[in-house]
Amino acid sequence: VALVHGISMGGGAALMVPLKFSVVTEKTVFATPEASFGFHTDCGFSYYHSRLPGHLGEYLALTGGRLSGKEIVAAGLATHFVPSEKIGELEKRLISLNSGDENAIRSVIEEFSSEVNLDEESILNKQSTINDCFSKDSVEEIIKSLEVEANKEGNRWIGAVVKGMKRSSPTALRIALRSVREGRNETLAHCLKREFRLTINILRTTISEDMYEGIRALTVDKDNSPKWEPSSLDKVEDAKLDLIFQPFDKNLELHIPESEESRWDGKYENSAYAVPN
Repeated sequence: VALVHGISMGGGAALMVPLKFSVVTEKTVFATPEASFGFHTDCGFSYYHSRLPGHLGEYLALTGGRLSGKEIVAAGLATHFVPSEKIGELEKRLISLNSGDENAIRSVIEEFSSEVNLDEESILNKQSTINDCFSKDSVEEIIKSLEVEANKEGNRWIGAVVKGMKRSSPTALRIALRSVREGRNETLAHCLKREFRLTINILRTTISEDMYEGIRALTVDKDNSPKWEPSSLDKVEDAKLDLIFQPFDKNLELHIPESEESRWDGKYENSAYAVPN
């Protein structure tokens, strides 16, 4: 059971999503903002994102878009929404339960849970536009498609999305899209192994120093003006991307116990608040 009462981003969110029960509040904020500082969507999110409704996963990976507590449940990334004033009492009840019985735990959590009703402006109500744009084959095509949609009535929200993507590392954006797309056809173990390769190659600056530049610009100097290299999507070479996606020698790969069982198989499919594809 995860009780998530605040920011749950990147690696921290990986402690929420896979659990049998993940409880969020109105103060919970979820995002995977790695591309904004030159990194990649890691900690299993190439698997989780690739299994969200439609192309919501690509949207989250490429934009770093934030979801509220209610949106997290509606998307299937968490199981229950509990108002923040009840979270302390819920924790006490779960501790006093002193049981690992799944049904007993579910019963207690549901006693405290509230129904999820999305706000009209929720990004999850933009699913058709997200599917149309983020289903495109390349990041360049996704951005072009968004720019076309931005001119249509009711799509003012797209401007900030495009602006954010254009500020992000071109290399990281291309890595993120490819990683999530590959994840659609892979097991969680395969996704974790690929993410490990990407992490090591990024830390070693095998093809780019963007992660270190992003950290400098956003968290150290805080000038918010990263100098990405290469500076544009069209300059990111396919051959270099292929290089960092290639498997390592067997003894250098991430070693994971082989199992067909996955503790996260797409919660939205079983969610009462499932968002249709």
